[in-house]
Amino acid sequence: MLDPTDDPTNTDARLPDDNPFAGRSDLPFSLPPFDRISPEHYGPALDAGMAQHRAEVEAIAGNPEPPTFDNTVVALERAGDLLSRTSTTFFGTSSALATPQIQAVQEEYAPKLTAHADAIRLDSRLYARIRAVHDNAEQLEALDPESRYLVERYLTEFTVAGAGLDDTAKLRLRELNEALATLTTRFEKQLLADANDLAVLVDDEAELDGLSPGEVSAAAEAAREHGHEGSFLVSLVLPTNHPHLAALTNREVRRRLHEAQRSRGSRGNDHDTRDLVLQIVRLRAERARLLGYPTHAAAALADSTAGSPQRVMERLAPMARAAAANARSEQAALEAEAGHPIEAHDWAFWSDRVRASKFDVDTAAMRPYFEAERVLHEGIFFAAQKLYGLTFHERPDLPGYHPEVRIFEVREDGTPIGLYLLDLYTRDTKKGGAWMTSLVHQSTLLGEPHAVVTNNLNVPKPAAGEPTLLTFDEVTTFFHEFGHALHGLLARVTYPHFSGTRVFRDFVEYPSQVNEMWILWPEVLANYAIHHETGEPMPQDLVERLVASRSWGEGFATSEYLAAALLDQAWHALDVEQAAAVTDVAAFERQALAAVGLDNPLVPPRYSTPYFAHTFAYAYDAAYYAYIWSEVLDADTVAWFTENGGLTRANGDHYRRYVIGLGGAGDPLASYREFRGRDADPRHLLERRGLL
Repeated sequence: MLDPTDDPTNTDARLPDDNPFAGRSDLPFSLPPFDRISPEHYGPALDAGMAQHRAEVEAIAGNPEPPTFDNTVVALERAGDLLSRTSTTFFGTSSALATPQIQAVQEEYAPKLTAHADAIRLDSRLYARIRAVHDNAEQLEALDPESRYLVERYLTEFTVAGAGLDDTAKLRLRELNEALATLTTRFEKQLLADANDLAVLVDDEAELDGLSPGEVSAAAEAAREHGHEGSFLVSLVLPTNHPHLAALTNREVRRRLHEAQRSRGSRGNDHDTRDLVLQIVRLRAERARLLGYPTHAAAALADSTAGSPQRVMERLAPMARAAAANARSEQAALEAEAGHPIEAHDWAFWSDRVRASKFDVDTAAMRPYFEAERVLHEGIFFAAQKLYGLTFHERPDLPGYHPEVRIFEVREDGTPIGLYLLDLYTRDTKKGGAWMTSLVHQSTLLGEPHAVVTNNLNVPKPAAGEPTLLTFDEVTTFFHEFGHALHGLLARVTYPHFSGTRVFRDFVEYPSQVNEMWILWPEVLANYAIHHETGEPMPQDLVERLVASRSWGEGFATSEYLAAALLDQAWHALDVEQAAAVTDVAAFERQALAAVGLDNPLVPPRYSTPYFAHTFAYAYDAAYYAYIWSEVLDADTVAWFTENGGLTRANGDHYRRYVIGLGGAGDPLASYREFRGRDADPRHLLERRGLL
């Protein structure tokens, strides 16, 4: 039976009527009623949701009737409505609203929710019922393909989670999972605090030479908000390579900014994350052994499209050697341009100068053509309309979770299909980076015909009345995250288990990467790349030079990415004894990078261990390789679109039918073969990355 500490009688399963989660939202598209939700509502709703869910699951596990698809698997899919609505809303917004109150809720409930999930996944009675349904060939044969696949996924996920362990092992597994939930939550909290603490203060505007007026304005506004009137505060971003490093002409300011980025989580203060890393790695290694795997990487990849860390290394290790060689060639070109040896904080600056001299492309000069509102409407939305018949209509009448959040109703050929929420600007309570989340998951079983999705970016906010001008990298990020949003909006499934982006971790980045192809697609670019002052389109010769220059810098870009991906693999390739022996985080990182030939100090990892939030906080543990793994499919898909006429509704419908419209309701690689007529050809990726 369920763990006695999780007995449903321990918590009152009823919520007061004045709690916004007491019933389903009455707003359009089931949008959470953010204007009525306060931090104090989450705890009681989560408690009641867990209690209700436990009671529902107990009824399924203890059902005296023989196991069937409906009374076991479908019943599990229907269970937990209150908990799902509350937790989806909370975790869908907590990274963008990381106030002290929200962080306190997260710290308290992360281990509780983990324990709750374990009580379900480790229930021997449930496992036996799921296996009985799976092994009933006659019953399976009568199911539709999505339902059969759901049974397979339930059995696999319960098995990988440890449902087959004995009671003693299950008890230890629960302890490990709760401890890891606490540690990863603390990692995220401490990293955000250290990043805020390390923001770079500049007193003289002249020292920001090279930045655009909008960027200078954003730094002035940030300084004002922090009590430094008349100064300038440069906020940090999650990746090592801050975008301002490419523009700042003052080498000392570049050094300060780069060192601040590199120092996060490793200063020996209260925000230091290194001890958390060691604890997390050791507990993950112990958990893997308990589950019957030699390492956490082996356990994490057992249920993925890659299948094993060996396959990941077979693909990535050769790329690393080629990328490192390309980066060394680029370094020589940078030093020739600079006329002196360069350091890590110089790389982006001189790389842009080489690009300018070699291809006559000045990325800073392109910013006036990338006004955020036009990029959104005439670029991102325009491409979605051409491909999928989508239109976007702003709904200022609906409440967002923050005053800066904008809400758009999404319609397909005039029929409403969901909501898109955009949270563009950086702030102290928002974690670094960019991401997509779902607030409502589409599911016909649960009567949710629409999806509600969000995009978060971290663009510096200029002063009132000034335009938001994006860098080319920010435009790329915008299109990328919107690719995730499309995946969430367009998937149509029966079961919530498969809704939207609920797919394998090493497949989820594929649709988002594909959406980047439209950035420079002629019809799209001509529609949005308009100078915000003159109204003139981006000159065609500049476009052609930009396209020609895209291969420049791939040595650095591929090296910094692979350094992080292979560092992630190295940490999680440790067995219990090896993990216990590691005591120096920096030394381990140096050795891991040297082992794959990516120890060039001028090309640090995209994320160094103390601020590697993807792997120590955001569920990409042993899976950061997923971006380049998915890029094999992405590059092959770009070739398909190009071969078949590009931006057409017919192409969008074909891609939707076999890829993003399926959610997780089928084997993704089998679906890809149906889409493409064959497996993906990795040659397209190698050519793109300059690795052939």
